[in-house]
Amino acid sequence: MSVKEETQKLYYSISEVSQMFEINASTIRFWEKEFDTLKPTKNKKGNRLFTQKDINYLQQIVELIKKQGFTIQGAKEQLKNKPVKKVTTTSISNPNGEVINKLQKIKQKLIDLRDNS
Repeated sequence: MSVKEETQKLYYSISEVSQMFEINASTIRFWEKEFDTLKPTKNKKGNRLFTQKDINYLQQIVELIKKQGFTIQGAKEQLKNKPVKKVTTTSISNPNGEVINKLQKIKQKLIDLRDNS
């Protein structure tokens, strides 16, 4: 499935979302109970359907818990204190892109410091 097709979807299944973030579906279901902001809609069968807004919330939860090492309670407090960032599916599929950009900026600052000394 191409990124263009993904960005046109209105709803994502829990299996698609778990693949995006490389986490278990059971983890997503658990976080749904813990975080009030994560509320996917459910169809008649009871299957969870995630919107882009749900994915944005989930991206922040993953960032706080899995990457920054926050506890669930700590992540809840962080989310209360800062607004939700908009995330595109391309940044989910390539999370290293942001890190690479930051490292390139740091490298340039170091080069500038060296040259100005």
